[in-house]
Amino acid sequence: MIIKLRTAVRPAKRCDVIYPMLVLWIISGLLILRENYNTKILLYMGIFGLISAICFYLLGSPDVAMAEAAISAFTTIFFIILLERFYGFKRERGDREELYKPIKINPVKYIFPLILSAGTFALFLLFMPDNEVNVYLKELYLARFQTDVGGLNPVSAIYLNYRMYDTLFEALVLVIAVVGVIHMSHFNETSVEDGRHSEIEGSGMAIFAMRIICPIILVFGVYLVLNGHISAGGGFQGGLAIASFFVARFMIYDVYDLPIQKLNKMEEIVFVAIALFAVTIAFQGLFVYIDAPLFREIYLIIMNILIGLKVACGFIILFYRYVAIERK
Repeated sequence: MIIKLRTAVRPAKRCDVIYPMLVLWIISGLLILRENYNTKILLYMGIFGLISAICFYLLGSPDVAMAEAAISAFTTIFFIILLERFYGFKRERGDREELYKPIKINPVKYIFPLILSAGTFALFLLFMPDNEVNVYLKELYLARFQTDVGGLNPVSAIYLNYRMYDTLFEALVLVIAVVGVIHMSHFNETSVEDGRHSEIEGSGMAIFAMRIICPIILVFGVYLVLNGHISAGGGFQGGLAIASFFVARFMIYDVYDLPIQKLNKMEEIVFVAIALFAVTIAFQGLFVYIDAPLFREIYLIIMNILIGLKVACGFIILFYRYVAIERK
């Protein structure tokens, strides 16, 4: 009886916190839609991603929260650097009037979106289903993932076995996006020796701090990849952390020597390896015939490494293509 009471209190506390977070989430989304200045949009996007990560955590999905936080941080840095490149290009052209427009705040334009969002949220609360949620599939996954797949993290078991079709499709979408970016770019070359340098080079304190942080980011990314089957994390989160290391490397050293074409080939090869592992092991149900915990752990570690490499290659290519090469 005590156990049932404790498990019932925790969701109630989380539900009490989730409602104000959802209100802030809607407000931040409205600010993104209604804002006209790029710098403020980037700030609101970062806040939106942070609130989303907190909501995912409160709803009991720490792995999804980590992925959202990593993507939000990466994309915010990515767009800030792109904005710096764009403004630097405009400064060289002398378009100062367009850059430094006076900011005019018109509160009238926020009235209708706020009323609409408040009405939508009220309808959401009014028509929220109060019947019991069907948790059959969740309980089935939690009860069987250790014997069916292995490891201690049910999220890794789900996306590397139970929902492997979804993982393959998401990996294919990233491959197509990267190939499309490369082939649709205005600049035909796949690598350059030099380009537009970052203004962070003039800040000795920033460079010193990033040189200390960079090795920590890389080690943390490798840790997330290798321990994704036994703790929160995995290939996706670890791949983003590894990609962030190369982004920081570019910002403090202005390195343009990454072979984009080779990284693209590597990403495609890794995707084929993921598909082969899924077809030969996950889809064939070899975990049922090979009842060995070591075999399952090796499979989960290898799949997390492959997904980590693929995600890291994809985001590194996107960053260097837009920032280093396209802004040359």
